[in-house]
Amino acid sequence: MDAITPATHPQGTLTVTRHAVDTRCVRLAGQWTIQAALPSAAEVQAQCLDAPRIRRLSFEASDLADWDSALLTFLLKLKELCDQSQVEFDQAGLPHGVQRLLVLATAVPEHQEARRASQRASLLVWLGQSAIAMTEATYALLIFLGQVVLAFGQFIRGRARLRTVDLWLIMQQSGAQALPIVSLISFLVGLILAFMGANQLRQFDAQIYVANLVGLSMAREMGAMMTGIIMAGRTGAAFAAQLGTMVVNQETDALITMGLKPVEFLVLPRMLALMLMVPLLCIYADLVGILGGAVVGVGMLHLGAAQYYQQTLSALHLMDFVVGLIKGTVFGVLIALAGCLRGMQCGRSASAVGAAATSAVVTGIVWIIVSDAILTVIYDILWI
Repeated sequence: MDAITPATHPQGTLTVTRHAVDTRCVRLAGQWTIQAALPSAAEVQAQCLDAPRIRRLSFEASDLADWDSALLTFLLKLKELCDQSQVEFDQAGLPHGVQRLLVLATAVPEHQEARRASQRASLLVWLGQSAIAMTEATYALLIFLGQVVLAFGQFIRGRARLRTVDLWLIMQQSGAQALPIVSLISFLVGLILAFMGANQLRQFDAQIYVANLVGLSMAREMGAMMTGIIMAGRTGAAFAAQLGTMVVNQETDALITMGLKPVEFLVLPRMLALMLMVPLLCIYADLVGILGGAVVGVGMLHLGAAQYYQQTLSALHLMDFVVGLIKGTVFGVLIALAGCLRGMQCGRSASAVGAAATSAVVTGIVWIIVSDAILTVIYDILWI
């Protein structure tokens, strides 16, 4: 057994010896701690891994004294070099504690997204990856919608397994506790609509029609729209964060283990709560927005309060509020679906929870705008 090259450093040494034609042994000795000056894995690579016909690297640590994470770092780097050179890394000669830590360190594969891509993909590759990602996202959405429909069917038949107390609690959180922010935003929107309309109608001495403008805008469009956007940012993000945290903590896995369906137990109460609360908030937002317009009409345009009230009544009909209620109901369903979908799709890390909440808000707002445009076109076709 001939020694090839010893590499000695203060407090830590290694020596590479030849055991066979295709085997080299690394003898470790001395103190292998962070404070010590230690050899590098590149020395072993230069002495034996780069040599031809080397197929196995073993270790001998009988003279090894104290060691800590510095030794593990050295061995992990050496193992990576062995894998690159297709050399067997035989750790049988290492201390038992080192072997166990090496097993733990290599048990979890490296996250593929932890490293940035070394080079940018071509346009064709990017288009292909985008198409695949869009297909997978659509497939996941359809599966989730199917599960929601089945859960809703179970609820209608009285077989859904959910807690009523959760439903009431979510209704309180997404309804009564949302009144302050809805009041503020709706009042300011009505104020802005009246102010902008007054500047134009004043040129024709038709200030009284500010009541028509604010009333119709709030009842048919802005009340439902602003309520939906507020709820997407407030409640949709909360749903995604709650469900995402449950996914990270493996609480959804526990529900499945107990025989409960997460869609029935978690998603269904949230969807029902928003289906009930968002239309009510829309009606409330309509009234508060009309009040904001009345402040401008009475305060700036010097219209009488009774005159503004009568003009609003003459401009609005029941169908105008029904149109807004239908939009509000659709928006509530879409907000709940967006928040719960992103929450259930959350990854298993803390950063994934924040990403899920952000994605829920963006998805919810996009769905609200698109559905509002579709409903507006349908109303126009139906002459509503």
